[in-house]
Amino acid sequence: MDDGIVTTVSSNGTYSFTKPNRESITLLAGLGVDGDVHAGVTVKHRSRVAQDPTQPNLRQVHLIHAELFDEVAEAGFAVAPGDLGENVTTRGVDLLALPTGTRLHLGAEAVVEITGLRNPCAQIDGFRHGLLKQVVGRDADGALVRKAGIMGIVLTGGEVRPGDPVRVELPAEPHRPLERV
Repeated sequence: MDDGIVTTVSSNGTYSFTKPNRESITLLAGLGVDGDVHAGVTVKHRSRVAQDPTQPNLRQVHLIHAELFDEVAEAGFAVAPGDLGENVTTRGVDLLALPTGTRLHLGAEAVVEITGLRNPCAQIDGFRHGLLKQVVGRDADGALVRKAGIMGIVLTGGEVRPGDPVRVELPAEPHRPLERV
């Protein structure tokens, strides 16, 4: 069963906050998005490299739900796919509600295993002042809610294009909620 669709794919070979949209991206097993600055076996995000450059890269692919852009637009923020640095933008899948270890089948071949939540950083306010408050909130119990997407590793490579189906494969129970990675 197809649970959603890929609306946009993005990648960037150089460090910048945003990523240009592409006609397609190629996911490489164990590495990430071919040609993307964050691809690799070990961490590539600058803050993580500074802490320990030998850490495994649990952030090979960044996915955001297009519904987030709808939500922030209601608060007056114009944010387009790729603007927040994601590689894959989806619609129709509640990415933030999925448990750790969920496998997302993207298109005909690619499989990404979800490792956790993206931890929104101050760069988001550098992109659009005040936007960070829109992508970080509190739930009814006061717990921090991170809405800036999820991160994953590539289990099976393949080409991913806008319009491709997204099929969700939940892991065995008990399910573990997503935590920041």
